Amino acid sequence: MKKKIYIFLFSILGALVGFLAKGLVELKAIELLLFNFEKYSFGMSFENIVILHNAFSFLALFLGALVGFFQGKYWWRILYEKKTKDRQNITY
Repeated sequence: MKKKIYIFLFSILGALVGFLAKGLVELKAIELLLFNFEKYSFGMSFENIVILHNAFSFLALFLGALVGFFQGKYWWRILYEKKTKDRQNITY
């Protein structure tokens, strides 16, 4: 049960980090669009930019959660399972 909670929370952390990274990129993109919309919109209308925003939001959330899931499994193995094996090999 502890392992499932650990991996689940790592997935949430990954989703949050992915969403934060997307937000930072969007801040710069919005700044450029406000500066010169015609040049930096690449010929897209505002409606198309909103659709692109929604797609990247979903992608950032999904990929962040996926990376978090695999990182959770990796670090669980490193922190808990490997320590258990190392403790078994200690001779006193």
